[in-house]
Amino acid sequence: MTKQQHPRIPTCTYRLQFNRWFTFAQAREIVPYLQALGVSDVYASPYFQAGANSLHGYDITDHNKLNAAIGSQADYDAWIAELHAHGMGQVLDFVPNHMGIAEPGNKWWADVLENGPSSMYAPYFDIDWRPLKSDLRDKVLLPILTDQYGRVLERGELQVHFEEGAFYLAYRNQKLPIAPGTYRFVLEMALENLAEYKDEEFYAEFQSILTALEYLPRRTETDPEKIAERAREKEIVKRRLERRCQEAPQVQRAIEKALAKINGRPGDPRSFDWLDELLNAQSYRLAFWRVAAEEINYRRFFDVNDLAAIRMELPEVFDAAHQLVVDLVRTGAVTGLRVDHPDGLYLPREYLDALQRRCAKMLGVPLPKDGRAVYMIAEKILTGAEKLRADWPLHGTTGYDFANQVAGVLVDASAEADATRTFHRFIGHTMHFGHLVYAKKRLVMRLALANEVEVLGNMLDRLSEKNRWYRDFTFEALARAVRETIACFPVYRTYLAPGQPVSDEDRQVIERAIASAKRRNPAMEESIFNFLRDILLFRFPENLDAQAREEHMHFVLKFQQFTGPIMAKGLEDTVFYIYNRLAALNEVGGEPQQFGLSVDAFHERNLDRHRTWPATLLATSTHDTKRSEDVRARMVAISEIPELWRRSLQRWRTANRRWKKIVNEAETPAPNEEYLLYQTLLGTWPIAGNGAPEQNVGPEYTQRIQAYMMKALNEAKLTTSWIQPNEEWLAATRDFVAKVLDPTPKNKFLPAFLPIAEEIARLGAINSLAQTLLKLTSPGVPDIYQGNETWDFSLVDPDNRRAVDYRLRAEMLSCLSSKTPEELLQNWPDGRIKMFLTQRALQFRNEQVDLFQRGNYLPLHATGAFADCCISFARQLDRDWAIVIVPRLSSRIGFPPIGERWKDTVIEVPENLLLERGREIFTGRELSIQNRQIRVAEALSGLPFTMVTNQ
Repeated sequence: MTKQQHPRIPTCTYRLQFNRWFTFAQAREIVPYLQALGVSDVYASPYFQAGANSLHGYDITDHNKLNAAIGSQADYDAWIAELHAHGMGQVLDFVPNHMGIAEPGNKWWADVLENGPSSMYAPYFDIDWRPLKSDLRDKVLLPILTDQYGRVLERGELQVHFEEGAFYLAYRNQKLPIAPGTYRFVLEMALENLAEYKDEEFYAEFQSILTALEYLPRRTETDPEKIAERAREKEIVKRRLERRCQEAPQVQRAIEKALAKINGRPGDPRSFDWLDELLNAQSYRLAFWRVAAEEINYRRFFDVNDLAAIRMELPEVFDAAHQLVVDLVRTGAVTGLRVDHPDGLYLPREYLDALQRRCAKMLGVPLPKDGRAVYMIAEKILTGAEKLRADWPLHGTTGYDFANQVAGVLVDASAEADATRTFHRFIGHTMHFGHLVYAKKRLVMRLALANEVEVLGNMLDRLSEKNRWYRDFTFEALARAVRETIACFPVYRTYLAPGQPVSDEDRQVIERAIASAKRRNPAMEESIFNFLRDILLFRFPENLDAQAREEHMHFVLKFQQFTGPIMAKGLEDTVFYIYNRLAALNEVGGEPQQFGLSVDAFHERNLDRHRTWPATLLATSTHDTKRSEDVRARMVAISEIPELWRRSLQRWRTANRRWKKIVNEAETPAPNEEYLLYQTLLGTWPIAGNGAPEQNVGPEYTQRIQAYMMKALNEAKLTTSWIQPNEEWLAATRDFVAKVLDPTPKNKFLPAFLPIAEEIARLGAINSLAQTLLKLTSPGVPDIYQGNETWDFSLVDPDNRRAVDYRLRAEMLSCLSSKTPEELLQNWPDGRIKMFLTQRALQFRNEQVDLFQRGNYLPLHATGAFADCCISFARQLDRDWAIVIVPRLSSRIGFPPIGERWKDTVIEVPENLLLERGREIFTGRELSIQNRQIRVAEALSGLPFTMVTNQ
């Protein structure tokens, strides 16, 4: 690979999900295919050491090792060499916010569990060692048990083992270290078992080990010298103990006998008292995972107990976690970075600055004036009119914003009233989106993230005590003010930072949230909200000393870290499974209360992207989207047939009513759940080669839909939840799905459903082709999620993590040149037409890199019978140009929307495009442009999309 200029801007990225079932060796095999497709850079999921069975890689246990389950160093080097041989780069997904702690491979976390606050890694994790509950002081609450602690203990599921001089607690697949200072619980009992050997030399040595343990610094020590002494001496004790056991088997047997006694006997509750005492002396407290939300005292990624947040704001943590990744940047193995979940960081911008500086240093290049040494994007979820912060040293986001915009422009906004009315009638009540988001964020704060809000309330209470104007506020009132303000937060978080003025954006967000909280709580004392508002806006009392100011500042920064997870869990993981009016709009970063986006507004978003973030990623499917781009493209087409949709729902409900069961005095599934199911079936229904829907979908499809509905119902938290599964309700829903999909003649649903599925599949295919070309030509860097270069009808994870058949795709790609565009369109169900569009558009984009990276974006307007049914724009650089035309709302035109079906619709071409000639890139034919107009009937004469150029 020739030496690259920094930063290297990709032409097109291709996301690969690495895990033990897709390895570095397999990634190497598909490099030639990806290059032939037109991909410039692989966009890799995290592949540092993580759980062996991890499907995603975000549960990293060691930032400085490759994941052995994915491949060896040699496998990795061979893959990188193959990329370089084909001139390709790699954008790596990096996880700075948290680590996986369920696996024993996390040495930092294991050290914390063994040594508590005295661990050298204790500061690395965001642990509250002084929580409100005094029993948890200097302990970490570990919610890993599958039942109440006492039950698990007395069933004998917790067992202490001895291995290589160390004791550990075994529970299921977990191995938890026993604090060395508490070895005495076992060893003193073992010493009694050795009474007959008092005169032996090993007996005195064994006593000496016990004496050494007495002098071991306590696990609550935080003095650096004491921490170092403890770290040194505990390992010496382990080595001595191991040597004693090897040299004197009597010692080994005495320890095993002591453990047999300590580990207890099921059926004899009192026999577990010793084990209970030993466990209570550890630096962790074991708890039932379903009831620990209110007391958990380490910050997590959202509410995932197995992902513990790390304090990346500390220089020592930053240095320790970035050794490998920046070395990969230095060697050119990694040419770009994707920063996962920056909203979880204490100081996001400062982290991004530090990472760019470190990359520049490793590359041996001066940091550019804009602070961007390497291509870097961040997984930042933007809501409403929110903009990516201009002072962040990034090239953009991961593309959720574009995915929502391109879906929105394909929606028939004129059907909103009909869609709303149909939804409300079917479910039997109205549903206000804003009220729903508020209620579900409060629910999340009460259940899954209760302790996080409790901590903020406690911090605010301590601050109020330092101010005579506000000390009369009670803890409960202050905690409620925190909850209500977060519930009313309109964005994921704000970004105030020490020493920096409060931005207008942040001020408006906080003022808006406080005002909304006041309106929703008229009975609360208004000054409580004013007190919170002033602190959140850095309006601290003037008489604060340095320590008090630091405490106020710390509260604001912690508050900012918690609003994002609450928004994500309340909105993405709850509301988006309830507000099912048009579920295609329920996407990460989406605003489903906005029913569609006008063509003009879509152009405005593209123009803004061209001006501000021209190298941002453009996504349509990701590993995190609620459904694939092709499922979404079908489901938005429901907006085009509102009356048919309404009538069909009634027929389907009537046909399927006999399959419903009564659970908890209610019909199962609930109407809203049934409403989501029908949309999901339309979005995913398999289509035969002739374009007709499959009559028999088979057991695999049925199981996929059942699994999706189980996840959707648990996420919605209405009739069941992950914390408290309603097994009877879930079983009844699974059975309902199976009956609905049963292909036997007794099923009256399928004959009524299949004609609608056929129509939606056609409309969805046109929508998908349109959004694909828009993504490949709009300002930004297009991203393809693995396998989505052809039809992919996956749902939310883990459905979208299924293996991709690259042999089939490579064969499809190699045969494209032998097929005419007309043949590809005629055989659209096989997906080759989407691959053809992708490959040809990327080929042109690679030939005209400057046109797409630097060229102007010119919205073009249509006139004529179907002016509302197309989207067109030009990319222009000097004399070079390319004009894109795609259909929307194609049900008005007919299938396929080509040729004279467009009647008199024309695209108006502006004066500043030199129209010497025009060549259609997908067919190669010349296109006549007369009177500065392009007839859509001619431009789309053979294919339902086009790109015309003078090149």
